[in-house]
Amino acid sequence: MARTRYFRDLIVWQKAMDLARNVYVRTEEFPKSETFGLRMQMRRSAVSVASHIAEGHGKLTDTDLRRSLGSARGALYEFETQNELACGLKFIDQDSSRQLLELATETAKLINGLLGALSA
Repeated sequence: MARTRYFRDLIVWQKAMDLARNVYVRTEEFPKSETFGLRMQMRRSAVSVASHIAEGHGKLTDTDLRRSLGSARGALYEFETQNELACGLKFIDQDSSRQLLELATETAKLINGLLGALSA
């Protein structure tokens, strides 16, 4: 598989960045008590998705890229769990939670597609 020249050209990275930006906006209204709790965890896991993708793209082998994509997928699933918890605790409304989950699902599909292409 031929690689793009820059990680910024990867649609999966762009989608992960959309997710991270949206998470920052949606968690802004969390209770003050969650400043260093669930709010921060959700932000970190969302940022981690894009960061792992960028890191993996910068590695020299497909094996390293696959490993980083696996880490990105793990961070994404971590985020999905945190999103569900935040919604259950009513820190975030159901509509916002659903929109974040849709972005996460799109990102997961792109990660899985890229993993599949690297395995071929």
